[in-house]
Amino acid sequence: MITAFVCCFISFFAAAQDKTATVTGKIVDENENGLPGVSIVILGKNKGILSSDSGTFTITVVANRSFALTFTHTGYASAQKNFYLSPGETENVTIRLLHSDKTLQAVVVSDERERRETGLVKVNPKNAISLPSTTGGVEALIKTLVGSNNELTSQYNVRGGNYDENIVYINDFEIYRPYLVSSGQQEGLSFINPELVKNVNFYTGGFQAKYGDKMSSVLDITYKKPTTFGGSAYISLLEQGLQFEGISRNKKFTYLVGARNKSNRNLLKSQPTQGVYVPSASDVQGYVTYKISEQLQLELLGILSTSRFKYIPESVKKTSSVFSPLFTSNIGLDVLFDGQEKDNYTTSMIGATIVHTPVKKLKLKWMFSRFQDKEKENFDVAGTYLFGDRDFDKSSSTFGQIINPLGSGYYQDYGRNSLDITLWNISHKGTLEKGKHFIQWGVGFEQTHINDKIREFEYQDSAGYSLPYVPGSMQLYSATNSTTALNISKYNGYLQDNLHIATEKNDITIQAGVRFNYNGLNKEFLLSPRVQASWKPKWKQDFVFKLAAGMYNQPPFYRELKRYDGSLNEAVKAQKSTQFVAGMDYNFKGAGDRPFRLTAEAYYKLMKDVDPYDIDNVKIKYVGANNAKAYATGIEFRLFSELIKDAESWLSVGFMSTKENLDNDFYYLYKNAGGEIINPSSQDQVVVDSVRQDVGFVRRPTDRRITVGLYLEDYLPTNKNFKVHLNMLYGSNMPYNIPNSVRYRNGLIIEPYFRVDIGFSALLLSEKAARRSHSPFRKFENIWASLEVFNLIDRANVISFQLIKDFANNTYAIPNRLTPRLINFKLVARF
Repeated sequence: MITAFVCCFISFFAAAQDKTATVTGKIVDENENGLPGVSIVILGKNKGILSSDSGTFTITVVANRSFALTFTHTGYASAQKNFYLSPGETENVTIRLLHSDKTLQAVVVSDERERRETGLVKVNPKNAISLPSTTGGVEALIKTLVGSNNELTSQYNVRGGNYDENIVYINDFEIYRPYLVSSGQQEGLSFINPELVKNVNFYTGGFQAKYGDKMSSVLDITYKKPTTFGGSAYISLLEQGLQFEGISRNKKFTYLVGARNKSNRNLLKSQPTQGVYVPSASDVQGYVTYKISEQLQLELLGILSTSRFKYIPESVKKTSSVFSPLFTSNIGLDVLFDGQEKDNYTTSMIGATIVHTPVKKLKLKWMFSRFQDKEKENFDVAGTYLFGDRDFDKSSSTFGQIINPLGSGYYQDYGRNSLDITLWNISHKGTLEKGKHFIQWGVGFEQTHINDKIREFEYQDSAGYSLPYVPGSMQLYSATNSTTALNISKYNGYLQDNLHIATEKNDITIQAGVRFNYNGLNKEFLLSPRVQASWKPKWKQDFVFKLAAGMYNQPPFYRELKRYDGSLNEAVKAQKSTQFVAGMDYNFKGAGDRPFRLTAEAYYKLMKDVDPYDIDNVKIKYVGANNAKAYATGIEFRLFSELIKDAESWLSVGFMSTKENLDNDFYYLYKNAGGEIINPSSQDQVVVDSVRQDVGFVRRPTDRRITVGLYLEDYLPTNKNFKVHLNMLYGSNMPYNIPNSVRYRNGLIIEPYFRVDIGFSALLLSEKAARRSHSPFRKFENIWASLEVFNLIDRANVISFQLIKDFANNTYAIPNRLTPRLINFKLVARF
């Protein structure tokens, strides 16, 4: 009996032992030295072990099951190895960790700068590569934070401002965007190459005096300074790129070079307008540094970007559902086109910086740059159209056709436009650390040369009559014929002090400064005082509270000077805003001990001397006068977390209202003898009275009450090499202004924008140290493959409207829609 019991016990114990396996080995660095204190965790688990002082380890794992071990250590790139072991099996491995200067930013921020500075959001540039987006780049990440309504452009709106109110720096050089572009499909590459980026600082408002003269936001980009040789290459159906970086043996010379090419043909051919799309864009960027001595360094930044767009439209079928108390119908518009469009945009920038550090706490920078933008637009497109009720009965022989015509006509858009902007800049910047103070200053001079020729006209014919109708003559609906030659001199500078006060109970920072600007064109001198403060109490809960106030003035550059008719108003003054911001930042632990970070900011912007504008797609047309006042107010919430370890995610929610009040914005309602409101142009009605209607405050073209952005990153619980990235954007409706109409300034509404993009990634090649010497991939660090689905829900978002008239001279608005669902494949290799 006892013998039988002992045998059963031994069998049971042996069976239990057979259900586990063992991984043992050693972790070393590039010089084969053992690494102590390396964290070794089974992927998907919260607990693990540390390597010994000599770098060795032994860990027991479950057998007959796929699993992965992750190896992480401060200052080294993490590594992962996959296993499948039989019961009782022991596998011995050697893991090599490589030094890394590319550390991921933690969700719970250890760099207190981001938490202390008002409006600052630090963006991880590595996410710009993996984010599924039609435009890609850093700006696509920015859109998840502030919202967007157009996936074809890299531009973004911040807190009620338009595209012209955002300022972008690359290594302290200001960057400008093309000016004649009228639609997102004409845009080429973003000016920022994400493969070259080291740091991204994005300010949504309340920024410091050292940043330039814009009213909405600052995007401050810093390119990498390499410490070793490396590079990357990627290819997709939309874009291709190659990047190299390295350092000389004596550590004095570094180089960083990137080249990209992009074609949106696959994206544009799925749009409602059928035709031939030939878009192409390419750029080359380089950043080199040379260390002349311990105190002196030379830096050069060069960028050359070209974009071409050829478009031969053929036909389009549009449909708009019309609802009213009297009737409901599906209005269709069929257009047959003739003609084509050819555009060419070339941008170049060269910048040189001399950095002098005479002593450790004093840094002086001398900067010289030349920026040039040359643009040409040539289009001559005519369309013959028919619109009316469209038949949606699939059983009908006329399915898809217009069965009840309401109007027909012909229109022609013609343009021969050119623009040449050359901008020279010389500036000096400096910083000085002195005790608790960090003093910053700068002064600069800018000379701008603008040569502009606009030759445009639009002809409209409705039911055989040219519009506007004048008996006995043919009239153009609109025409612009202008030539501009401007030379503008500008001076600017700033002085600010950052003060840090730390006590046992409080941690306080104060940033106070003033900025000046002088515009030689309109002879306007501006002073902009600004102050920011943060308070971090020494509580158990990790809170930071922030306040900011200041004046943010935006002098006119070029587009703000032009009136609707193309003439120039050189007397346009700077648009001026006074801004107040209050916010908080809270770090805490959630379920499963996961880190969370919650931020909130409320803001109010009071604006005067506003130059009103209309937006059509991405084209901004200003009134060309300071004849309005406006305001923008709202609150933003952002939640950052890791749903699983090392997988960044965030949610951004914003609520906003922005309105404007134009001077003398009124119109008259006309009445007949019976007191009924009539159309004064009607020949069968007699006007006997009129009533003045004052418009007052109306929604601005960028007024989007609610914005939601979501970025999610995830991977398989048993294998970190299979990842998924999701990008979701939602924005509530926006107003659309009828051009040159006071009465219908908010005449139309663009329905809410909702879009979901998703990407699936798989690591095809890793563990460089384990490859054989003759392997063709021995120089590659890793290779990733991604499958992306753009507009997953296939929503037909609206960007603008086409206005047409029926036989009775009534106007209809037919929506212009954006891209449908599209599949993209991308391959990324790093070496």
